[in-house]
Amino acid sequence: QVQLVESGGGLVQAGGSLRLSCAASGISIFHINVMGWYRQAPGKQRELVALIARGGTTNYADSVKGRFTISRDSAQNTMYLRMNSLKPEDEAVYYCCARHVWGDRWGQGTQVTVSS
Repeated sequence: QVQLVESGGGLVQAGGSLRLSCAASGISIFHINVMGWYRQAPGKQRELVALIARGGTTNYADSVKGRFTISRDSAQNTMYLRMNSLKPEDEAVYYCCARHVWGDRWGQGTQVTVSS
């Protein structure tokens, strides 16, 4: 059974940085077709933040390009999201997602709060 557990969220001042982690179990993250980070702010729909395909290709929402970096670590079987130059509008619950032949699996989410 595939499980995803996010961590690394917290309170940060605008302009600061955080690194989110998504630890996977039940499958190697390098075998998953696509993994990604999504976020949902209060009253808004969940939106894509960044994706990384099995081959390593990455894709970012325009709002985070140049500030966020998605990556993977095989030894830790973990996906990361490095977030720099955080803005108040980045505040949301961040979710990791694994998309594979069996559909989507989601983590429980981690809160990111950005103070201005």
